[in-house]
Order: sequence, then C-alpha cells, then structure tokens
Amino acid sequence: MPRDLSSSARRYLAVWFPFLPTDRLRLRLRMSPSSGAPAETPVVLVETVKGALRLTACEPAALKLGLSVGMTLADARARTPRIRSLIHRPEKDAGLLRRVLADFDRFTPMAALEGPDGLMLDVTGCAHLFGGEDTMLKTVLDRSGRLGLQARAAMAGTPQAARALVRFGAGGVIPEGLDLPAARRLPVAALELAAADQQALLRAGLKTLADLDDRPRAALRARFGAAMTARLDRTLGLEDVRITPVRPPDPCVVDLVLAEPITGTEEVERVLSDLIDMAVARLERTGEGGRVFEAAFFRVDGRTRRIAVRTGRPSRNAAAIKRLFQERMAALANPLDPGFGFDQLRLSVRVAERLPYAQVGLEGGSDRSADLDGLVDRLAARLGEASVLRFEPRDSHLPERAMGLVAASRAQPDWPDPEPDEVPTRPLRMFDPPQPIETLALAPDSPPRRFRWRRVMHEVARAEGPERIAPEWWREPDGRTRDYYRVEDRQGRRFWLFRQGLYGEADEPRWFIHGLFA
Repeated sequence: MPRDLSSSARRYLAVWFPFLPTDRLRLRLRMSPSSGAPAETPVVLVETVKGALRLTACEPAALKLGLSVGMTLADARARTPRIRSLIHRPEKDAGLLRRVLADFDRFTPMAALEGPDGLMLDVTGCAHLFGGEDTMLKTVLDRSGRLGLQARAAMAGTPQAARALVRFGAGGVIPEGLDLPAARRLPVAALELAAADQQALLRAGLKTLADLDDRPRAALRARFGAAMTARLDRTLGLEDVRITPVRPPDPCVVDLVLAEPITGTEEVERVLSDLIDMAVARLERTGEGGRVFEAAFFRVDGRTRRIAVRTGRPSRNAAAIKRLFQERMAALANPLDPGFGFDQLRLSVRVAERLPYAQVGLEGGSDRSADLDGLVDRLAARLGEASVLRFEPRDSHLPERAMGLVAASRAQPDWPDPEPDEVPTRPLRMFDPPQPIETLALAPDSPPRRFRWRRVMHEVARAEGPERIAPEWWREPDGRTRDYYRVEDRQGRRFWLFRQGLYGEADEPRWFIHGLFA
C-alpha cells in the first residue's frame, strides 16, 4: 500500500541507542574466552579529556553498578574493578549510525540523525504498513536488536516530545493527543538546558515539566529567555517543528511491505510493476509526470539496493517506465542479489514536473518527438547515461563554448528558434580545434581572395563579414580577437573562416577554418 498522508496529525518516532558500540566485534571481546574477562563483565567506552580518561558511553550493566558518563576511568575502577574499557572512536560510531539510518529508510523516507546516538523518523502515514503504531515500534526495536544494538524508542506528535520521552521517560507509543500529560511527568532535565539554568530551576523547586507548564510563560521568558519557553512548548507537544530529513522528501513515494520475502526475478518484477502502476496513478491525480524514478529493494539482512532510471521529458507512461527498469536491471554490471530475500520494495519519484494532458489535433498523426525521446531513454537505460549524449546550449559567445555535451536523459535543450528564411550564422559541422589555413587577401582587413586547406586551393567567389568576437578575458587574459567570415568558393562549397589577431600587434594574425556549412 502507498503511504497514507490523509491524516493531518504528524507522528514522529525517536530511536535512541544508549550504548552505540563502534562495531559488534569489539563488543564480543568480553564474551571471548581468550580475553580473560568473564562474560558478564560490563563494557565502557573512554576517551581522553583534559589529560584524563573519562567515560563517554556505558553499557546498561555498567550503569546499574553506579557508573555514569563523564566519570574518570580511575574513579570507575575504584567503584567497580571488574569493567572492561575500550577507546571510544566517535567517527566510527557516526559511520555506524549512518548505516543504521540507511537501513531504517525502510520505515519512512523522511529520517534524520538525532545527535550522535539517535535517529528521528517522521512516520506520518506509515504505521499502517507495519500493522499499526505499536507493531511498528516493536519492529524497529527488533530490527535494532538484530543489528546488534541496544535501543529504546518513543512515538509522539512532535520530534522534541518523542526525544524527551525516549531519553527521560518510559518511551513507548503515546496515543495521539496525549503528548501533554505524558510530557508533564518528565523531569526538567528533559529540556536539556544549560547546567546553570537547570540548577536554577531545581533550586526554585521546579522539578518537573508540569511545574514549569503551570507557571506563566512571561515570567519564564523574562528569567530564562524565549528559547527556553519555545523548547518547553515543543517538548510538551504544543508546537511542532518538523525535522529536516537526510534526503529531501520526494514528490511521490509508494511502498509495499511483503508478508514473505521474495527472491525470484519474476516476483520482483511483478511487485515493481504494481508499484509503478500506483505511482503513475498518483501522478495522474496531481497532473504531474516523473523525470527520475528510483526503486529501492530492502533485503532481510538489512542491505538496500537502489536502481534509478531517467526520462528525457516528464512521463507517466507506465509501460514505458517498466521497460526502462527492465533494460536497466538487465544491463547491471552488479546484478540484483536478493540474498535471503526482499521483504520490502519502494518506488520513489525523485523529480516530478507539471505534465498537462496533450490535445490531439484534428488531423490525427503521432508525436514523432515523443518516439525519439522514448528511444533515447531506452538506450540510456541499457548503455548508461554517459553513453547517450546530446548538445545543450551554454551561455558563451565563443563558438566552441556555446554548447556542450550532457547526458541525453538530463538535458532540456532550449535552442532559440531561427527567423523564417534566415541564413544560418553557425555551421552544423565544426572542427575542434580549428584547423590552420594559408590565405591570400587583397587588403590586410579584407576577407581572403583564396586559401589553401588540406593541400587544396580554394578560390573565394563570395564572402560575408566580418563578425568580430572578443576573447573571454576572465578565462584567457592573453586571448586574441577573432574576425569571422562566411565564404563560398567557385564550386559552391561554403566555409566558416576566422582571422585570429589584429594587424599591428606583436604577433602576426593567423587564419583558421572553424566549420563547414551544409
């Protein structure tokens, strides 16, 4: 089923990893007989702070023994000699958290990092895919356990409420509309204020968020500032500040969570075909067409494979999109490996543009340009985007820089339309680089009377010009001025010549042929 966003109430799922090990192999050291430590030995992570080793993370077993983050390792060993310390590597933990975030993309495409040890998921309209909010939260915790991580989770109506409830409360699913009474029971530490402000609140006898909520906001704002009252309202669920996901939200996303994992190619293509039909139906309702379609295949073991196809123009032609995915999957250098199976598939329309319905002319006929675009899309899907190119205009008056080659599926050429019966000023065939020629002119600043190119002498019958093009001084400070001429020889062949440099300069001007007219 696709995501159901009909409900206006937002739902956020906060996931907190109290003890985020750099890698599970290091955590298993305490269970290894060769380590010399008993299996129940608690593990703590330490790092050097101002010349002393301090605890930066503690296992729940270590917390039960009275240890806490910030304590020196010497004090911790004095309290509990039987602990095992490992050097904390924050950069490795951050990489692990990013991998977990990529895996949790299966629950919602709108996910963000929440500090160095947590994730925040906007699960609005997603819970029904997993059997409800309670089942979804349990699935998140079970998946964290399978990844070797200890996790806590809470679901609430605002990100700040969910964060406070998971870190300073009991966690769990807070029913819609009950964020306020649940958050009022939390301690003032849930606001995560500065130590001085928190101490001032406790000295004033304000121990819970309910104590703060009962006080006038104006008095709190005058004493602690507007940022504190704003944080209080957000933690109580009175104000929703949406998260900024790691990946920008896509215009259209459809998901299918499978009851049983699938491994066969035909089954995968069948499910993907259903997703494409659902996405096209949604695009049709909004009057849009997709330019970039991305299929995500979520494996049971946590790995995710993404395959994207592009179209040259907005499209909601389901049959054409299915052919593009078939071509792309058939041409993969690294074939799609289901492993133990895919348990979820997602189709995202990464880029969508307005696509109104086309009016069919009374004379009938078909749009040949659409056929050409379809051919280009299929070739790009089969051979790769870098193998199918087209020209795109660039903002430069120099002929060799006035256009460039880009991927055909990405380009949106907007060439100026020529005036009726206008003679082309630029040839279709150009040389890169321009080829030197030998010329003979009647006057220094006049077009050539004759010129030799590739050992063949050409007598000029007609000439038009010059068209003077100055160099781009910001790219070539020593560039020379060009005077371009369109000439025709006695056999009717037309050339585009230019003289580089002006007479009277230190270096003598040189002549080149830059292109041929058809």
